[in-house]
Amino acid sequence: MADLACKLLVIGAGPGGYVSAIRAGQLGLDTVIVDEAAVGGTCLNVGCIPSKALIHASDEFAMAKVFAAGASPLGIRVGAPEIDLAKTVAWKDGIVKRLTGGVGALLKKAGVRVMAGTARFLDGKTVLVRTAEGDKRVRAENVVIATGSAPVELETLKFGGDVISSTEALSLQAVPERLAVVGAGYIGLEIGTAFAKFGASVTVIEAQKHILPLFDEELTRPVQRRLGDLGVDLRLATRVLGREPGGISVEAQDGARETVVADKVLVTVGRRPRTRAIGLDELDLTMAGPFIEIDDKCRTSMRGVYAIGDVTGEPMLAHRAMAQGEMVAEIIGGQKRAWDRACIPAVCFTDPEIVTVGLTPAAAKAKGLEVKAASFPFRANGRAMTIERDDGFVRVVTRADNNALLGVQSVGVGVSELSAAFALSIEMGARAEDVAATIYAHPTLSEAFHEACLAALGHPLHI
Repeated sequence: MADLACKLLVIGAGPGGYVSAIRAGQLGLDTVIVDEAAVGGTCLNVGCIPSKALIHASDEFAMAKVFAAGASPLGIRVGAPEIDLAKTVAWKDGIVKRLTGGVGALLKKAGVRVMAGTARFLDGKTVLVRTAEGDKRVRAENVVIATGSAPVELETLKFGGDVISSTEALSLQAVPERLAVVGAGYIGLEIGTAFAKFGASVTVIEAQKHILPLFDEELTRPVQRRLGDLGVDLRLATRVLGREPGGISVEAQDGARETVVADKVLVTVGRRPRTRAIGLDELDLTMAGPFIEIDDKCRTSMRGVYAIGDVTGEPMLAHRAMAQGEMVAEIIGGQKRAWDRACIPAVCFTDPEIVTVGLTPAAAKAKGLEVKAASFPFRANGRAMTIERDDGFVRVVTRADNNALLGVQSVGVGVSELSAAFALSIEMGARAEDVAATIYAHPTLSEAFHEACLAALGHPLHI
């Protein structure tokens, strides 16, 4: 068995892992990264990037259908569009290949050794890596666990055949005539909306009483209206009983049962940390339920063993993992760093998009804070009108005593691109006066942020 030694071993080459390895390499640390799949992890290969590519394609197709129907006020009319999903998926795969190739090049540039294989702990400093060339034992001074997460499987709906996860949904070669989506969280609604635009008859089954249970209903209301416009059949407060020939059996809150007919059943009820196969039983780690417990430096309960990303719990977001990975590499490199972030943006790429940064009004009040909340609607924003999507708003949450920004939420077309301005304002400790005193370019959607802060100060200009 071949032995290797290194300063840092990163297990998992997803966003958190590869960023940690690249930064460590930049700092001159002898670094090895291991993953059984292509670099980039779930996000680049079968998650964030491919889903956004599919969403973009569906938006373009939906607009073409509007033009073909002569329903556009722009006066544009074209012939009836068709979708070749296999070609769409091939285009998506090309984007993924470019990005993963780029990550591989960055790792090489940083001097990181990449190993393709599965890793399993033998002890806190030694990991066995099974590769196509044979087993290799890696001894590392420091180990970062960055193995990510996997889709949760329902006991009543095991993955296989026509029961699929988001991974398989993003590689379908044809649009299913009827698609049942189990779970109305962000993954289910992003993919379900895309296929509804492609022409599938989509039914969404959700056990809770409203969609996107992690977001407040003021933010989700425009999304639910849009789902109705697209013909999506929402079955809220409904649970899945199991698979049946030609579909799935469901039960409503009042006890009524029926069969939802479906050619494909997409299960999106959450994700679980990937910790089962890496030999954690060989380590004495403190756990927080299924997650690995960490401190403000991402250290686990064992010296020299760190954990980042989805294996450490919510929020399971790629950009959180990236920030953790960078921090850990710098800590191992001798820098003084700790997790001291005021906020982590969360974006739901539904139609329209949702952004939430910092505290919502309810969350702030739950912390015992006295706050003010003020909104500005996109129906009063010139740019929103010119792109034909003026539904939604920007909402700011400020302290009642000094107007410090505690949170910003928005729902509307393209608002994901406003998340950086929202997060930066909170991280910099801005008050509503600071945003109000900033000149925002006109006409842009970002003016709604400016106006919401003016509203918080009691003098909005354009409403």
